[in-house]
Amino acid sequence: MKSSSVLVLSAVALLGSLGFASESVAQQPPSDANIAAIVLAANQIDIDYGKLALTKSKNKEVLVFAQQMVTDHGAVQKSVIELAGKLHLTPVENDTSNSLKAKSVEVTAKLKSLHGKAFDKFYIDNEVAYHKQVTDAIADVLIPNAQNAELKAALQGAQTLFLGHLEHARNVQATVDPVAAHDAKNPK
Repeated sequence: MKSSSVLVLSAVALLGSLGFASESVAQQPPSDANIAAIVLAANQIDIDYGKLALTKSKNKEVLVFAQQMVTDHGAVQKSVIELAGKLHLTPVENDTSNSLKAKSVEVTAKLKSLHGKAFDKFYIDNEVAYHKQVTDAIADVLIPNAQNAELKAALQGAQTLFLGHLEHARNVQATVDPVAAHDAKNPK
C-alpha cells in the first residue's frame, strides 16, 4: 500500500473518531479549500464552547481556560479568514466540516443541560478530548495535505498553539477531575 493511501486511511480513522464524516476523505484527501472550512468550523466550535463556559462556570480555572479559548481561537479564526482572502481561497464546506458542526450541536446541548461541577467536568473533559483529536488531525491529515505553503505554515503555527491548549486543558482537568486526568495521562 502506498504511503498516501496509508495517510488517507489513517485520516479516515482519525477524523471518524472526531465525528468527522469519512466518505469524502476516503475518496480523496482534503483540498486547501476543504482544510480552510474544517479549520474555521473547529475554531468556531471551540469559541462557542468557551463562551458558553464563561456564562455557566463558577470555577476560576475553567473560566480562565474558557477565556483563553475564546481569545486564542478568535485570533486564529481571524488569521484564517485573512489568509484565505489573501490567497483568494474560498472555504468549501465538506462532509468533515459539516460533521464537526453537527457533533457540536450535540455537545452544546449536553453542556447547556449541565450545571456546577457536572458542567465543569464535562466541559474540561470535552476540551481535553477535542484538543487531542484536533491536534492529531492537524498533524496527520491537514498539514500533510495542505498544498499552499502559507496555509501549511499557518497550520503548523496553530498546531503549536493547540498543543499548548491541550496541556492547559489537562492541567485544569487535574483540578476539576483528578481521576479523569490520571486516566488521560495513563491510558490502558
